[in-house]
Amino acid sequence: MTRTPQPTTLEQSLYGLMAYRELTTFERLSSDARFSPTLADRAALAQLAVTEFGHFELVCEALTASGCNPESVMEPFMEIIDELHERTRPGDWHESLMKAYVLDAVSADFYRAAADRLSDQVRLLAGRIQELDEQTAWLTGRLRADIEDERLRSRLALWGRRLLGEALTKARFVLDTTDLGALLGPDERQELFADLIRRHSRRMSVLGLTA
Repeated sequence: MTRTPQPTTLEQSLYGLMAYRELTTFERLSSDARFSPTLADRAALAQLAVTEFGHFELVCEALTASGCNPESVMEPFMEIIDELHERTRPGDWHESLMKAYVLDAVSADFYRAAADRLSDQVRLLAGRIQELDEQTAWLTGRLRADIEDERLRSRLALWGRRLLGEALTKARFVLDTTDLGALLGPDERQELFADLIRRHSRRMSVLGLTA
């Protein structure tokens, strides 16, 4: 006898989004590490990948504890996130670092906004996933070390704007086409996207780049 799948709650849906996003980030960073200019860079990027996989495992544990099959709740987000990665393939090492710097932070901001409308347990887990201080510090330092070249600065500023645009487009698509859209009304969505842009601008200013 086939069991009828249990309805997915909003909390489980957010977990599904977070889990698949962290898994694909792990895969991307692991792959990008091979192109690092030094062994130290390679090790640092590999460590970031390990951290992302740890986040993936945390979310899967929460899903399993809630009675969900992690794969089933990740599936609705696979095409969206896979397309985001496909549309933002970095052309070189610096673009790869910028992709991590921008997309990981925008994703964390989105998790926070969604989790703030759910239970304390979800907010706590999202907070652990958002712990990007060490990652951001390394990415910031590594990018700033090479960013004195004016042509590289201009190229990365443009790349950062494209990454933000793609991230915002996919965030809107998530809210428009999945049950997570129930978390935010029209005015709240406008406020969310304005906040995502403000936060991105501040992060770009830290690098000395225009958003």
